[in-house]
Amino acid sequence: MGDPGTTGMPSAHAPVEGGSAVTADRGTPPTPSSVPALQRLADSLPDDRSRTRILVVDDTGLDRERLKDELSGEGYRVTTAQDGEEALAKVAAEAPDLILLDVIMPKLDGYEVCRLLKSDGRTILIPVVLITSLQATEERIRGIEAGADDFLSKPFNRQELLTRVRSLLKLKRHTDELENAETVLFSLALSVEAKDPYTTGHCDRLARYSVALGRRLGVAEEYLKALHRGGILHDVGKIGVPDSILLKPGHLTPDERTIMQAHPVIGERICAPLKSLRLVLPIIRHHHERWDGSGYPDKLAGEAIPLTARILQVVDLFDAFTTQRPYKPAFTLEQSIALMREETLKGWWDARLVELFVQLIQEERLGR
Repeated sequence: MGDPGTTGMPSAHAPVEGGSAVTADRGTPPTPSSVPALQRLADSLPDDRSRTRILVVDDTGLDRERLKDELSGEGYRVTTAQDGEEALAKVAAEAPDLILLDVIMPKLDGYEVCRLLKSDGRTILIPVVLITSLQATEERIRGIEAGADDFLSKPFNRQELLTRVRSLLKLKRHTDELENAETVLFSLALSVEAKDPYTTGHCDRLARYSVALGRRLGVAEEYLKALHRGGILHDVGKIGVPDSILLKPGHLTPDERTIMQAHPVIGERICAPLKSLRLVLPIIRHHHERWDGSGYPDKLAGEAIPLTARILQVVDLFDAFTTQRPYKPAFTLEQSIALMREETLKGWWDARLVELFVQLIQEERLGR
């Protein structure tokens, strides 16, 4: 957006447009090349089996107890369930690190339990091993379609059991480390937001608005997830911007503006080592580009700006206009829509997305 006063009313953002991005003096994250060394260090750590939870699900008591004895003897914490319904209840109460799941069971069979677990975002990453005496190819295919991570045949071989368990638990440990790394980044982004009392809830609102607009556009689920994450992480690079600049209520000097405009590049570099954020990186880097090419850091124009970044631009525009900032009051919905359209006519934003979002917020206001 433009400088205060250019639209007849104060702009939604403090004036930080123009100029090229440079790296700020501080806040530089570890380089991606350091990740393999950290991974080797993690691989060298012993697995803490006493804290590893395994759920054994089998309607046959003898098989259930044999599996429990074998795994408990290796030091794992093992709980059991005798049918699919009990298994789902136990997973909901305390998520295990691994599930050994019999296929043929009353009430809910193993395929259905696996399908339910793998369709729930809270349990999708728990490894599931289907245990079956069925050998037909079509039965294995059913298991794969249900989302099973591995198979174990009855009667099971002890060495095969323990090898498969160790392999999947190692994978689960790496997955947990990845989730923990993402959690740290989210916390870092929210800590940046918390510095400014005027932006409380900004990241959460952008995440929700972005997903709503993305859903209206019909984008794929993986991009909806990226939009949610992008709403939270888009300004994480501001960790590299000094507070004296970040919280300055008035106009920035040219040098201060250059430092502020580095935050998309810094944010991209911070998040780049995590492959799970690959779809979020374009949002972080390009959310300050403009439709006419006058934005930063790469001066992209039109549809060269990634769609997800353009979605975030529109909802960020709306949130900035409708919330109070040190340099402007909170505008009414009608004022905000008028200003969004005015800036769009200047060539700054994607007109189609702006109008779709205006339609969306007007429908919600009318309770449709």
